[in-house]
Amino acid sequence: MARIFAYIAHKGGVPDDTATQLAATAKQIDSAASPTAILAGWGADLDAACSTLRASYSEIWKIASEALAYPNAELIRQALVSVLPSGSILLVAHEHFGIDLAPGLSIKMNSAFVSDVLAIDGVEGASLKVVRQEFGGQMSTHVHCDISSGAVVTVRPGAFKPTESAAVVGLVVDKSSEVGVLSAGRRYLETVVAESGAVDITKFNILVSVGRGIQKPENVAIAQELADAMGAAVSCSRPVVDAKWMEKSRQVGSSGKTVKPKVYLACGISGAFQHLAGIKGNPFLIAINKNPKAPIFQVADIGIVDDILEFLPELTNRVREMKTAVAK
Repeated sequence: MARIFAYIAHKGGVPDDTATQLAATAKQIDSAASPTAILAGWGADLDAACSTLRASYSEIWKIASEALAYPNAELIRQALVSVLPSGSILLVAHEHFGIDLAPGLSIKMNSAFVSDVLAIDGVEGASLKVVRQEFGGQMSTHVHCDISSGAVVTVRPGAFKPTESAAVVGLVVDKSSEVGVLSAGRRYLETVVAESGAVDITKFNILVSVGRGIQKPENVAIAQELADAMGAAVSCSRPVVDAKWMEKSRQVGSSGKTVKPKVYLACGISGAFQHLAGIKGNPFLIAINKNPKAPIFQVADIGIVDDILEFLPELTNRVREMKTAVAK
């Protein structure tokens, strides 16, 4: 079996939540695998992120360069090509940065590329068997990927749950000297922070999030009643913002806010990867959707097939009854 690596994004010295998910994915490919994490960046934040990952990975490769102080897929592709052994399998989170990084990297490595993987069916000879989705999640496809020359695989966040494993004290290996001079045609200018609305959804432990299934703006009040009963906030997916039913500050996803609640209720949300990319911390995810084949059920802890316009009022009443009983 080829050696397995995981490219780990990090921010402010904290590795992305997908770090442990990618480790779990590697175990699905090869149960005996001890994947190696790769982190790129600069300064104290990079060192802190590498140190944190020592508890999850037996080996961490560090690529430090001032040019990588802000993640740039062009530069990181160059760096990874310099350090990755021929025939390697590299796992990358299927988020906006991973989508930018991975396809071009597979070309430079002359290896296979498969994106948005939801499940691993195993390895048969030189063929990696994976499950991904097509047509907006309406169809699951079983793909055989030739890994004889290595592969770059993007993994949907939340699809692989972190597994319990014995604690390790990983070794950090500095690979910076192997990278050489990095140059790119684009450069980082600035980060524009989105305005926060009257309600900051990033501060809540419980979110009641609504999608296209809410049908019309007047129905958002149904979700708000449940949120009020639970001490939660109402958030939403992009179609709700595009329809101007809720403000942009309430949107969860790659083009909206990144949230880290303890409980996340996805109500009438299909579960596109762009939305799931904004949900961090492995919350307890409850999906309510009248389409039993909605992709959100692939990553939910509890799935409920029902019309949210009928189910949410019933749930609100039950929550209120429980609170009243506890108060007595």
